[in-house]
Amino acid sequence: MKLYLSRPLPDPVVAAARAEFDVTMRESNAPLTPAEMVAALLEYDVVLPTLGDRFQPPIFAAAPEPRARLLANFGVGYNHIDVAAAKAAGIAVTNTPGAVTDATADIALTLVLMSARRAGEGERLVRSGQWEGWHPTQMLGLHLSGKTLGVVGMGRIGQAIAKRAHHGFGMQIAYVTRTPKDLPDLPGAQAVGSLSALMELADVVVIAVPASPQTHHLIDAAALEAMQPHAHLINIARGDIVDEAALIAALQEGRIAGAGLDVYEFEPAVPEALRVMENVTLLPHLGTAALEVRTQMGLMAVENCIAFKHNKTLPNAV
Repeated sequence: MKLYLSRPLPDPVVAAARAEFDVTMRESNAPLTPAEMVAALLEYDVVLPTLGDRFQPPIFAAAPEPRARLLANFGVGYNHIDVAAAKAAGIAVTNTPGAVTDATADIALTLVLMSARRAGEGERLVRSGQWEGWHPTQMLGLHLSGKTLGVVGMGRIGQAIAKRAHHGFGMQIAYVTRTPKDLPDLPGAQAVGSLSALMELADVVVIAVPASPQTHHLIDAAALEAMQPHAHLINIARGDIVDEAALIAALQEGRIAGAGLDVYEFEPAVPEALRVMENVTLLPHLGTAALEVRTQMGLMAVENCIAFKHNKTLPNAV
């Protein structure tokens, strides 16, 4: 059975794949081109794609009789794959939930701290050689202890972020989520009735919902307008959940204090307006960028492939 890996993956993942499949691993780290996606569907039994490999309806239409019967996505987010179109073509889709939770939550807290305490701005000051030494009113940021963290989406990652913030920094937790949650590890966590109410209440807002047509531009101009002037917005989910133009306007006009971003609406393009603002912390999509995490993600994706090969229930079907 032939398996196609769309990007280079950690050595243990490739070894696990080669033990079960005839593996072709593409050497480029760029997203698959439309022609490459069509060829992968026509020439391989299983395709292991990842972020940026946009398997959308035109791709499936261009491969009306695909050999592939599984897209084993490397990553928990799969908004780059049109699952309905894949299933209509007879192709199952899997992902890698769980493996990414802690690492992504860690990056969220990194951004919360960097944005609130102006860490990126401070590092740039030191590197520039212009720092003139400590003084009592230098670079005063937002103290996090006792503040309210607003979590948009209380799934695995949202809960992991909230636990770190509450138990690590004594932050109060408020959240909005689609389904009611029992949160015994988060005493006092407050479910808020609307996104607008959460944005108004929180000192720091973290976005932790999956990307979908329903969450596209969920954080729009109205949501940003509801935030307090001292508040910070953190996005570790997907870039297009935030209306980037509206965020830029809110930051430029001083309607919110800052933002910490690991993802971008038109990734990897990052607007110059964001890049030049001192009150914005920008990371290059580091959410799961730890070797052991990426290895675990890959091994989970391979386990989905192996289950498919042996006609077993797919562990992580979407």
